Amino acid sequence: MNAVYRKRKLRKPLGWAVGYALLLLLALFMIGPFLWLLSVSLMPGRNVFTFPPAILPTFIKFDNYVQVWDFIDFPKYIWNTLIITALGVAFNLLLSALTAYPLAKMNFRGRQLVFGILVATMIIPSSTSLIVHYLTLRWFHLLGTYVGVVLPSAVSVFNIFLMRQTFMSVPDDIRDSGKIDGASELRIWRQLMLPMVKPGLAVIALLEFMSYWNTFIWPMVVLDDPGQYPLAAALTYLNGQFSYNFGWIAAGTLISVIPIILVFLFTQRYYMEGISGALKG
Repeated sequence: MNAVYRKRKLRKPLGWAVGYALLLLLALFMIGPFLWLLSVSLMPGRNVFTFPPAILPTFIKFDNYVQVWDFIDFPKYIWNTLIITALGVAFNLLLSALTAYPLAKMNFRGRQLVFGILVATMIIPSSTSLIVHYLTLRWFHLLGTYVGVVLPSAVSVFNIFLMRQTFMSVPDDIRDSGKIDGASELRIWRQLMLPMVKPGLAVIALLEFMSYWNTFIWPMVVLDDPGQYPLAAALTYLNGQFSYNFGWIAAGTLISVIPIILVFLFTQRYYMEGISGALKG
């Protein structure tokens, strides 16, 4: 009995050690391309196509960052990206919350049918609607504007689904108390419900921030003036001009992802709370 007990006692920490080792290898595998990009950006003039690739820099210089910052008007492109991202996040938060609330809390005929149709549209690839979006924006004379960039993705079915699940986790007594006091549905939604679903809103804000910050294909289709491009599109133009200067490309790419990393670090707690709340709902 003592030998069996000792075996079981040793097996548990061994299992933990193997599990942590596998997770560490997976983390290194996932972060490897980022470390390689960082290494290339800090070593100007080095041949990047070596085997094995230099994951960690052998020397550090910031020449690539200085040169690419001088060549590209980063403040202008960052400002363009901020405008597009702010509009996109605001539209998605407002429209997703407004659409999800009646689907979660209001009883009306055909509610499940409407929700089922919305979810069914998720199987349609977004690339198939590019021509329709372009023709619609041209008809409304929105080509060449930031609203035209944001409008086709101003609301997402996934965000509606996420907010619906989050609203369903809120007790019905809160809505009933507002109706007893004579509040309208809009006031109940604004003053009682929205404060209860802040984690879900934070998840949408984070996901849409990353999506709009990294968008580059659709802005290049809609915007006629390259000076209106967001940062990702501007970096793609840099890639076409200097396809062999990988140090500049790596430095520009890292500059563009710094805001995403900072936003995620400051909002990851709300992200986890929102995801767990949606799953419970």
